[in-house]
Amino acid sequence: MIRTDELTSSASVETCFEVGADVEKWPAILPHYRWVRFRDKQDFAKGVVEMAAWRPFGFLKYPTWWVSDMWRDPVRPVVYYRHFDGITRGMDVRWEFDETDTGTRIRIVHEWDGPRWPMIGRLAANAVIGPVFVSAIAQRTLAGVVAEAERRTG
Repeated sequence: MIRTDELTSSASVETCFEVGADVEKWPAILPHYRWVRFRDKQDFAKGVVEMAAWRPFGFLKYPTWWVSDMWRDPVRPVVYYRHFDGITRGMDVRWEFDETDTGTRIRIVHEWDGPRWPMIGRLAANAVIGPVFVSAIAQRTLAGVVAEAERRTG
């Protein structure tokens, strides 16, 4: 499964990167996040991070949870995650921040072979988990990060 979600912000690459990489502040700016906490923080946007979010279905909210190694390349800039706990164990994620003529394109790419379920793992990832959960949460997260970055730039 490869899922790509992206939005463009009028804010600078630096501001978008700062908001996108400062995951500890996400619950304050992203109402669908239940919590984000570092189990082992080594530096800004680096360490072992536990995240939990809600995936709404009408008036119902389904809880999601995962743990990742997180690191960043501030030169490019890119934020990387490698999920090692939760249903998305083995998922690789990268947040890319690229300057465009109109601002900053923020792209989230999720790559995953699916859960280790015999015969249906890849199908479940491609048909349900990727589009219904991963992409839906990523789109909400992108919208919130863009809104916060643009709020900071006035």
